[in-house]
Order: sequence, then structure tokens, then C-alpha cells
Amino acid sequence: MLVTLTGGSGAGKTTLAAALAATAPRVPAQVLHGDDYYFRTVGQGVWAPDETGVPRLDVGDPWSQDLKRLSHDSDTALAHVPVVIVDGLFARRVVPRTTCARFDVFVDLPADLRLARKIQRKCLRDGFPLDVLLRNYLDHRRAAHDRYVEPVRADCDLTVDGSRPADDLAQHIWSVIIAKGLIRDS
Repeated sequence: MLVTLTGGSGAGKTTLAAALAATAPRVPAQVLHGDDYYFRTVGQGVWAPDETGVPRLDVGDPWSQDLKRLSHDSDTALAHVPVVIVDGLFARRVVPRTTCARFDVFVDLPADLRLARKIQRKCLRDGFPLDVLLRNYLDHRRAAHDRYVEPVRADCDLTVDGSRPADDLAQHIWSVIIAKGLIRDS
């Protein structure tokens, strides 16, 4: 079974993925993080110069992520484990060749709370410059979310409130998946 978690940056997808993997009714479960699949080489993905002229990958654009490799790795994982969970801004776009049950979740959180979480994680914890994060958010990421992430909500099987505890959300998601007969509780 493939479970995808799509939503805005800071919505809680990675935390929820860990909770889903820990409580999967069929184990083992493997998590693939969309953040691990961004292109790293200029010429692949969407690059734009920053204010100093240095090319920077636009991680808010789905063309900046190697979705072909992520889909391939999903196939590989599905061949070895009963549950594969993919989290990321563009997780809903993953299309493995393996025929399997699929359940797509949109993790919803208001923009101000996503931004606050992003500031906590990147700036306060990791030391990223706040002015750069805010400028990037205002100049690019907010519009990219509206253009590429938000429209996927309508294609998902379930929308969950990212402000709720991840363990509660995981329990709810698994109960919906089991109720739909996509997986059996073991």
C-alpha cells in the first residue's frame, strides 16, 4: 500500500509520516521523504539567481524534484514492504508502476502557522537567516504553495488538520484506510 502526505511546508508531514510508520497495521512500513529528492545540479530542476546572483534551486516548484527517481524508489520499496509512506510538498505526484492500494492525504495547516513552524525549525533551531526565509516566503514560496500545493487538496482522499497531534492523526488515517478496505488490521 502507498500512503502519500502532501501539504505546505511546515504543515507536519514528516512528523505525521513517522507516526504513521510507527502505527502501521501491516509492518514494516518504509518512509520516503520528498525533501531527499530535490535536484542538486544546475541544469536539473528550476534554478533562479538570488539577490547576490548565486543560482538557487526553487524548491517550491515540482519540476525541481526528481519525481521519476522518487516513483522508482517507491516501486522498489513496495516490492519489499507492505506499506510505503511518501511525504513532501509534491508527494501526491508520485506514480509508482507497482499496482497497489493508494491513499492520498492532504495535511492542512493555515499559512501563518506553517510559517511559524518554519521559522522555529529553520531559523531558531538551525540558524538560517530569518530575513532570507521571510523574503523567500513573501517573494516565492507563498505563491508557489497556491499554484502547486493547494490545488492537490481536491485530488486527495482525506484532508487532516495538521495542528492536531500526529499520533491522533495517524490513528484516524489508519482507521479510514481500514474502513475503506484498503488494508486489513493485523
